[in-house]
Amino acid sequence: MAVTAGGRDGAAATRREQARARLAGLGFSLPAPLDSKGAYASTRADGHGQLWVSGHTGRGPEGLRLTGVVGQDVTLEQAQQDARHAAVNLLAAVDGSPHLRHGLGSVEAVLYLRVYVRATAGFGQQPAVADGASTLIAEVLGADRGVHARTAVGVASLPGGAPVELEAVLAHAP
Repeated sequence: MAVTAGGRDGAAATRREQARARLAGLGFSLPAPLDSKGAYASTRADGHGQLWVSGHTGRGPEGLRLTGVVGQDVTLEQAQQDARHAAVNLLAAVDGSPHLRHGLGSVEAVLYLRVYVRATAGFGQQPAVADGASTLIAEVLGADRGVHARTAVGVASLPGGAPVELEAVLAHAP
């Protein structure tokens, strides 16, 4: 049996509301997408069902919630929480993307997440920091759409002194 366009739209709208409700259940609200801090777009569709999402930090409306170097002035737990805030910002960019008719409801799968962790040279727990973002995304979108491939890397600096930055590639419905 074929799915009608209205049926797809209704299902996507339902998935969007479910994602927002799950996020609220985790203690977060979906903010308006943050403005880009340079000459780039927050999201870009490739025309073949992929959405590329630019780097997002744990920045709030007033600026970064946390700055510093993980393993020096930022603890593992603080970095994991910052990764969760960055994931909320990334999801807000997806939900507000002009390329997706139903925002988060249009997401078929998070294909790839790259997590940058500003850390000391001896810090080796980048995957544990990244788990903060990965877990939140999977909880919000569900395991079928939110579990993704991932890379977590340590870096010497990030914009504004942020401890964590995320970028992603998603598959989306036409």
